[in-house]
Amino acid sequence: MRLFWALAAAALWFSGGRAFADEELYKTKNCFACHRIDRNHLAPQFKAIAAKYAGEKGVEELLVKKIREGGVGVWGVTPMPPQPQVTDAEAVTLARWILGLK
Repeated sequence: MRLFWALAAAALWFSGGRAFADEELYKTKNCFACHRIDRNHLAPQFKAIAAKYAGEKGVEELLVKKIREGGVGVWGVTPMPPQPQVTDAEAVTLARWILGLK
């Protein structure tokens, strides 16, 4: 697992740091289909996700896994499908961006 994070960090570093850590990546990777930044849509708003996990240890890894593999049960019965179009490095970037929203 440490190798994964080292490679993800290196990918972000060499791609200019934030690697689209903004709304553009969120839109181009299809997150916008279900999520909004500051209001609920088909899925919870990103600001609520950031608030729920604020200060929690290991949350970045948890969100990366959820982005890539999907999940169900934390926010209700509607599942989040896996997002295979999102690379590991992009999932790290998205997770950090979401957690940084206030």
